[in-house]
Order: sequence, then structure tokens, then C-alpha cells
Amino acid sequence: MNKLRYFSDYAYAALRFMSGWMFAFHGAQKLFGLLAPAQMPPMTIGSQMWFGGVIEFFGGLMIALGLRTRWAAFICSGTMAVAYAQFHWKFQFNSGFFPAVNQGELAVVYCFIFFFIACEGGGRFSLSRKD
Repeated sequence: MNKLRYFSDYAYAALRFMSGWMFAFHGAQKLFGLLAPAQMPPMTIGSQMWFGGVIEFFGGLMIALGLRTRWAAFICSGTMAVAYAQFHWKFQFNSGFFPAVNQGELAVVYCFIFFFIACEGGGRFSLSRKD
């Protein structure tokens, strides 16, 4: 299995790029209605959902490209922690506590992937290799 270690930089870059790109797409849905579900309510500028969309769109692009990756990923990770607690878990201590029940798996996965990226930085294939 050590032979796969050769590909770790490439795998990390793919993880960073794809998770950032998919996160940016969620933001584009919220902000621009891009391929958004029909039942999506109109966005009010300055609302909590609007701020979430801005963080998702710009933070996701920054993560995907590797620009100020640590800060962008840290903010996106926190955003997903808040999203999970507020919109999925809703502080219920019954079966609604579990992500598989409250449909919060994606928020939890994004939260921890972005926390990992915040700790690792942009990596070898980022546009700002300093962070």
C-alpha cells in the first residue's frame, strides 16, 4: 500500500478541488438560482441564507483554486457546523440528533473535510502555495 503514497499530493488536490467546486455550486444555486430546485425561495440580500450563499460560492472557489486556502476552509467549515446545528439537528435530543435521520450528512462531511483542508493548507497544486 505504500505505493499509493506517491499519489497522495494528487489525491489531496483532487479532494480540495472537487469539494471546493461542489461547495461553490451550492452557493451559486442560492445566489444566482443556477440549476436550483423549483421550490427554492427567493433570496433576500443580507439574510442568513444570502451570507451562507456568499460564503459557499466564494469560499468554495477559493478552496478549489487554492487561494488563502486555510482561511477559506476554516470559515467554510464553521459555516457548515452552524448549518448542521441550526438547520438539520435543530438541537433535538431524539432520533433527529442523527445525521442520517435529519439529512445533515452532507453538512457534517463538508464541515470535517474543510476542517482537514484548513489544517493542511492548499498543498502542492494550489495557486498560493505559501498557505
